[in-house]
Amino acid sequence: MASSQASTSARSDPRLPKPDFGILEWYTKFSSCHRYFLDHAQHTAPIRALAAYINIQLPYQKHPNPVSSSTSTSSHPNNSAPQPDPQVSLIPYIRRLIATGHDSPGVLRGFFGDDWVQGVGSIHEVERRNYLFAAKSTSWMKVKQAYDMSPNESCPFLTPLRGATEEEIQTAEATWSEWLAMQDWMLGPRSPDVMKDASRAKREPKE
Repeated sequence: MASSQASTSARSDPRLPKPDFGILEWYTKFSSCHRYFLDHAQHTAPIRALAAYINIQLPYQKHPNPVSSSTSTSSHPNNSAPQPDPQVSLIPYIRRLIATGHDSPGVLRGFFGDDWVQGVGSIHEVERRNYLFAAKSTSWMKVKQAYDMSPNESCPFLTPLRGATEEEIQTAEATWSEWLAMQDWMLGPRSPDVMKDASRAKREPKE
């Protein structure tokens, strides 16, 4: 019975991937977002303007190794041969949009294309939760430092999480409680849920 309840709980947990989640299908959509950002978005006037406003360099602006497209080549410091398929992380851009309150669906589509929900939507969701955790765990100054990138790409301002929903807050609260439990080593057989079930079993009369 306990294992059945646990599996049911896991399936209903909004923090976990859906049962029909396919990582290969997700990666196809993520790659589409990655290519869109490199090949199209970073070269458009609206994205360049917003990137300048929130003080984050686009890949084509990165020196000494700018990346202007998904087919750009770059050289490894210890290897003169060109390295195809440059690895540009999308996470710093998602984090900066969240911290400055610019992570609306329209802006995310502008950065990552029509596949953004399937491709980077889950990353966006987790990073919004991480922003809540950062705000709860430390001071404004330390949060800002965590969202700065370099002396030249510091976060110009922080705003409260844009458009937070009750469900999003409740999910963050549940995850935060689990984190606090882990700090106290309340894991596995000592986890609050397991101990609660054990206590209930002791109180219930045996048939």
